[in-house]
Amino acid sequence: MFTGIDDVDWASLRHAYGSAEDVPGLLRGLASADRDEREGALDGMYGSVHHQGNVYDSTLACVPFLFALAGRAEVADRGGIVELLVSIGTEGEGDAVRSGAEVFVSLAADPDPWVRRAAPAALVRFLDDPARVLGLLRDRIMVERDDRVLLALTEGLGLFIRRHPAHAAAALDLLAAQSAPPYGPGLRLAALGQLALGAPDRLPADLVPTAVRLLRDRSEQRAGGRPDEPDRTGTDTLVGRIRRLRPSDEEGAYLLRTLHTALDDRVTDRMALLTGQLTSPAPVDRRNAVWMAAGLLREWRADYAELVALLGLQVGAEQDPLRDAAVSVLAELFDLATPAVEHVHALVTVRPDLWVRRWERGAPTLGGPLKALARSGDARAVPVLAQLLAGPLPPDDLGHAVAHLGFAAAPLAPALRRRLGQMSLDSPGAADRAVPLLSALTALSDVAALPEVLRVLSAAPGAAGPRDTAVGRAIRALDTFGPAAREAAPVLWALLDTEYAAAAAGALWSTGEDVSVVLPVLLRELTHERSGRRRPAAGELARLGPVARPALPALRRMTGASKVSERVSAAAALWWIGQDPEDVLPVFRAAWAGNPHTRGTIAACLARMGPAGDPLRDLLRAEVTGPRRHTARLGGYGSHDIQKDEELLRVCRKVLSGG
Repeated sequence: MFTGIDDVDWASLRHAYGSAEDVPGLLRGLASADRDEREGALDGMYGSVHHQGNVYDSTLACVPFLFALAGRAEVADRGGIVELLVSIGTEGEGDAVRSGAEVFVSLAADPDPWVRRAAPAALVRFLDDPARVLGLLRDRIMVERDDRVLLALTEGLGLFIRRHPAHAAAALDLLAAQSAPPYGPGLRLAALGQLALGAPDRLPADLVPTAVRLLRDRSEQRAGGRPDEPDRTGTDTLVGRIRRLRPSDEEGAYLLRTLHTALDDRVTDRMALLTGQLTSPAPVDRRNAVWMAAGLLREWRADYAELVALLGLQVGAEQDPLRDAAVSVLAELFDLATPAVEHVHALVTVRPDLWVRRWERGAPTLGGPLKALARSGDARAVPVLAQLLAGPLPPDDLGHAVAHLGFAAAPLAPALRRRLGQMSLDSPGAADRAVPLLSALTALSDVAALPEVLRVLSAAPGAAGPRDTAVGRAIRALDTFGPAAREAAPVLWALLDTEYAAAAAGALWSTGEDVSVVLPVLLRELTHERSGRRRPAAGELARLGPVARPALPALRRMTGASKVSERVSAAAALWWIGQDPEDVLPVFRAAWAGNPHTRGTIAACLARMGPAGDPLRDLLRAEVTGPRRHTARLGGYGSHDIQKDEELLRVCRKVLSGG
């Protein structure tokens, strides 16, 4: 297995962390009789030699030895080695793996089912004879009896169709056959998913009801004891931990996720499929559906009231994983969670132990049910938050939830002020704890908090200590307080020569300072070398309006900046100051198409422009009729993405209605 390994100058080769001289030990570890050592070696291969999918010279040097290991029956866990080879070849070094691809032919019939599961993808990707590959897959399907290997073969057929469309006809016939009796429900679901990805015209007309029925049949089989669960290793290696964290029905999650991926923008069909999943008698099916619903909600626009109500029903589940998954998704929806809010409130009422989430390391945070209730804007969260604020150690992030409750949360202001005033600003992590409190007091426009806010600003930015990161939030609070914060002027003056100059100047303007003081600072910042200082300056100049006319030449130049965010900020300021749409609308139109993340800012400006913004109404009409969220991104998980998109739609509709 290791012939020639010592002849390689490993010290001259590199991996993610430098010299590859430790690689021979990792390769030998893969052949160890000890399970922990094998998994630790596989950890090392993924952690350094193939770190985050990267391929180094040491990675290529490993390939012959990995093939030798994969071909030796006495080596345990060879399925993981084959998967590693497939990953290396898939990430850009296919030639190195293709040169040894003949090994995969014998591995397709290996006694070890894990090896057989890994082989189909390797055959399809690296064996350069499509007709032979298809024949091998067909032969293995005829003799294979392990359900999980059959699923891998079905996925291999789907991959074959996408990689070799000229040879797809026979593979499609095989998939079509697998999607019907006498094949079992799991295999039929897999075949439907692959057909949906590669040949949607071959799908049955009643796809969704068929898929739901097959899912339930499969769940009944699993309940009857079909041995399709992955091993739950007890080792503390990365590989072991990943296996423990996988869904209890990883196979089922994959099958339905494949179908959802294939259906893509067929939102009505996907919602019908999710309805079937969320009403399944099997809790594990419903949990898988919860996470798939999250993906749909993040990417596509629709009327989700019924789907969200079904998510709400899962909140009352006896199974903690299902309940926690539903709560987590609902917390991302903010006011879209309204159809589920009664279930969330019921959970908050009966389970005070879930109000706070405690961590092995780090400070406690707001529990999922209470966070979801507050983010939905439900005022019933206020008494519970008050109770937590009165306790000895309230969650650090509690203040972030207050902003979503509006002025219904006003009774919390005294406790929030007290917490901020009692905080030791020199303690580790003080800024992280101060920021949520400042955000809450800002949202409530709590002028009575002026002394506490000034205390945060008592040291100038740049001084050592954790206070610096909270300075921006404190300035924003003073800005919100307006003339009532007049006594903060000396502190704000001291910030005019710092990175917070624009924000401080804007706050001084809000407190009543004369424009002759504020304007020179903003003009200076508008030409600063750093973009991060120019954009805030443009925003503050927009607030000054026509009195900031001396800034017009610089703002016009800024509309040609390389960064689209700068161009949009400058254009918005040009409107507020000069009221000339000719300077503004071309910038907005180009940015709207070029960077969807600018649309919220542009729409908000158009809402104030009135008839002057009419030439861009076509963009707003297209937005409100578009099915895809403007924030959608592959694998995106930002909880505020849905909220930003819903706010954009609200503003667009308001403009179009003339409101």
